[in-house]
Amino acid sequence: MRILVTGATGFTGQQLCRTLVQDGYAVRVLIHDPGQCAEFHRYGMEVVKGDLRDPHSLKEATREIDTVYHLAAIYRIQSASPQEFRVVNAEGTERLLQASCQNGVRRFVHCSTVGVHGHIAHPPGNEETPYGPGDLYQRTKLEGELVAQRYMKEEKLAVTIFRPVGIYGPGDLRFLKLFRAIHKRRFVMLGSGEVTYHLTYIDDLIDGILLCGKKDEAVGKIYILGGNGYVKLNELVEIIADELKVARPSWHFPLWPVYAAGFVCELACKPFKIEPPLYRRRIDFFKKSRAFDISKAGRELGFQPKVDLKEGIHRTASWYFENRYLRH
Repeated sequence: MRILVTGATGFTGQQLCRTLVQDGYAVRVLIHDPGQCAEFHRYGMEVVKGDLRDPHSLKEATREIDTVYHLAAIYRIQSASPQEFRVVNAEGTERLLQASCQNGVRRFVHCSTVGVHGHIAHPPGNEETPYGPGDLYQRTKLEGELVAQRYMKEEKLAVTIFRPVGIYGPGDLRFLKLFRAIHKRRFVMLGSGEVTYHLTYIDDLIDGILLCGKKDEAVGKIYILGGNGYVKLNELVEIIADELKVARPSWHFPLWPVYAAGFVCELACKPFKIEPPLYRRRIDFFKKSRAFDISKAGRELGFQPKVDLKEGIHRTASWYFENRYLRH
């Protein structure tokens, strides 16, 4: 089996590639920046230079490939224009699907996001929860997912779509700011902290992604992949504080003044194409509920997360300390 992975330089992509190699697959990765190739060569992967904007490179990348795992996206680049998001997250997905069809790819696994559902007013949400994307990333990811759904319905390709919830674990730096703020006793909860939050430990997510690519039952389906259960944001912060052996944070601050400040920062930084020090997407962490029912993936694919939240937080914190991102 020959596998193509896009988004291989990201946290999830790297973990997926390593697991595929360990399982004996021949892995090809699509890389935009040649300077990021060294580790993939070390693992014996084939590296092809390409870009989701370039149809020719995608046709070459999908040649003689059995399964595509499409994880690439523009995500946390606040200075990128709406057109750049759309060209990569939506139009790039269609280009890759077209190239896959032309080259006879047998399976296509598309990474979407639970962000296509937006705020979950009545938790838990599921695969049928109405769409409600709240920002540019989520809107363009929804556009890309709808393209994949069209290919799915027209049976042009054996497509499976998965929507991961918040991804964390050793190697992830996205949640490092939260851990650091709690560890340094500088964390302030914006709002009540009573919104729900749902996390997925990286190893469990990789198991779910691979099931999407292997199981015949997955073809033509959409699955939410997450951990077992979700918590209030207050509880998540307490679990992290207990693991770090610091006092549980007790400070709260009104959310809306900070949200307004984020909006002003985005407006001020955008003309200069610099990343704002504060932006609304980050504040959504405190504002929007994220809680989902993962039972469909369990019933149809046998997806069973093995790492509970406290153990996952322990492993993540240990990795931060071992790699000096946090200091005792």
